[in-house]
Amino acid sequence: MPHFNLLKFGFRFALGLSLIFGAVLQLTHAQSFPTKPVKIVVPSAPGGGTDIIGRMIAQNFSKAFGQSFYVENKAGAGNMIGIEYVAKSAADGYTLLFVPSTLVLNPILYKTVNYDPIKNFSPISMVATTPNILVVNPNVKASHLKDFISLAKDAPGKLNYSSAGVGTSPHMSMELFNHMSNIQTRHIPYKGTTPAVNDLLGGQVDAMFSNALTVMPLIQAGRLRPLAVSGSKRLNLLPEVPTVMEAGVPGYVAVQWYGLLAPAGTPAAIVKLLHAQMVKALDTKEIREKLLSEGAEPVGSSPLEFENLIKTDFLKWSSVAKTAGIKPQ
Repeated sequence: MPHFNLLKFGFRFALGLSLIFGAVLQLTHAQSFPTKPVKIVVPSAPGGGTDIIGRMIAQNFSKAFGQSFYVENKAGAGNMIGIEYVAKSAADGYTLLFVPSTLVLNPILYKTVNYDPIKNFSPISMVATTPNILVVNPNVKASHLKDFISLAKDAPGKLNYSSAGVGTSPHMSMELFNHMSNIQTRHIPYKGTTPAVNDLLGGQVDAMFSNALTVMPLIQAGRLRPLAVSGSKRLNLLPEVPTVMEAGVPGYVAVQWYGLLAPAGTPAAIVKLLHAQMVKALDTKEIREKLLSEGAEPVGSSPLEFENLIKTDFLKWSSVAKTAGIKPQ
């Protein structure tokens, strides 16, 4: 029996030493990081919303850490080229991913996706959310969201809506709205936002969910009428326009988010360090004002909160795609 207790003690001692050694190693990683430039992969072309926000973050991090953080654009295949590149990169903190919520949508919309949005990444922080605005052509006899719902119920399938393509944030936002308000509207997909908006302006299309950057000038000019915002709260740019929830569809929220992630297995101490700086960055006047001016809401969630969002979003949009009959391409 004493011999067994001695072995038991030895096992516990060895386990304790390994835990202490692991903690020291984690701390060493964080204290020495970064010792060389850090690449932030943006999986879309330069000049877009993801790229603009990613470069603001890179600039802030470079100043804070005294080491270069730089953006590298790896566009193509619905963001998948850049996302897959980071998923396969070394988990050492020197290759990061700044990505919109297409991270979650791609595995739902495409048959061949060589990454898992949950298993292949260590979430660092959600950075910002961007709601869409439901706008209609002024010829549509709907001044409020309830009017639009009534029109749709009176003539199922008569009202139509445009989007920048199947599976885009505007398309999925409308499909969720159709489902939750129990209406039927016809989807007319376009190859990009510009032609979708042009036909809405021309009256060939009745409605569209679109981001604030695209439609705010048209709303201000009276060329489009806003009915509701897809987020959980009103936009500062349009304080008089209610959310979809406020306007009569309880529980409706559909936003595009932007977030920073690292490859799975990145040391927790490095993730913690990067998250802490992200929170500081989003609290600066320069970044907050820039995001708000573009209709985006600064967030700065914890890694766990961001991980939970990815999981719940995957389930949510999988259900929407199934209900809408959207099959993987």
